[in-house]
Order: sequence, then structure tokens, then C-alpha cells
Amino acid sequence: VIIDLTYNKEEAVHFGTELTPTNVKDQPAVSYDANPDTYYTLSMVDPDAPSRKDPKFKEVNHWLVTNILGKDIKTGDVITAYLGSGPPNGTGLHRYVFLLFKQPKKLEFDEPKTEALSREHRLNFDVKKFAKKYNLGEPVAINFFKAQWDSYVDERNKKIKNKN
Repeated sequence: VIIDLTYNKEEAVHFGTELTPTNVKDQPAVSYDANPDTYYTLSMVDPDAPSRKDPKFKEVNHWLVTNILGKDIKTGDVITAYLGSGPPNGTGLHRYVFLLFKQPKKLEFDEPKTEALSREHRLNFDVKKFAKKYNLGEPVAINFFKAQWDSYVDERNKKIKNKN
């Protein structure tokens, strides 16, 4: 099943769509088939950090929302606030993977919270370990886009540095 993602009300994400960091700087509209009485977890990760050739940071956690009731993202608990793509200059295309998990029930999560313009708790995330820890099983829906550096990455990184 596909997670429907749209950036800026016009940029639809199809498996492997190439977008720019400028295109994806703001949180997308998200839609998927869901039972209105079931809780879900949505994750967005970059498995290609710092590059596809050298993914030593495993996955970068770009967004993590838990306890989403049905398909209303606003009802969820934000563990990791949305941070758009930011591949370093010269590292080529990175994949940004969205995974939706069906939760067995409303859960208590003990992961630390991460603000939007913070690098804390983002590197070396392992979505498989996270899913196993909370008995989430396999993803029930997925999607991804690809992006590579554009000048917005430098602008974004200045904001992050100023915040820390």
C-alpha cells in the first residue's frame, strides 16, 4: 500500500520521485488507507547518510510520529519533528523513505523528543529495531523520494547551527 505524500499542495511523491531540498522543506500532506479506530506510527528516514557509498550513520531520523489515530496525523505524538532532506554537497542522491506501521494498541514510547531544527537523536536511528522494540511488525504502507544537495541545504544548516 502506498502512503500518499504531497509537498506544497502540488509536488506528489511517487516511488522514487526526485525532489529538491527546497521542495521538501515543509512537512508534507500525508494520506493512507486506515482503520479510524486503529493507531499508527509514521517514520521518515534517510538510509544514505552521509552518502549511499558510505552510509556510516545508518539511518537519519527525519520524522517520527506515533499513536496516530486512523489517518489524522495531527492526533499523533511527535517524537521527532519533521526535518526535510539535507544531503551534503557532492554526496549524490539520497533516498527518503516513509514507513507506516500499524500499532497493536495505543503505546507509551520512551524515545527522547527531537525538535525541528535540532540534530539531536537523529543519526544512527534504526527503524527496524524501533519497530521490533514496540512490536509494530512489518510496514503496512510505504513511499519514498530521492533528493540531492541544493543551496537550501546550506541555508537550513545555518538555522540548525544557530539553534543548537
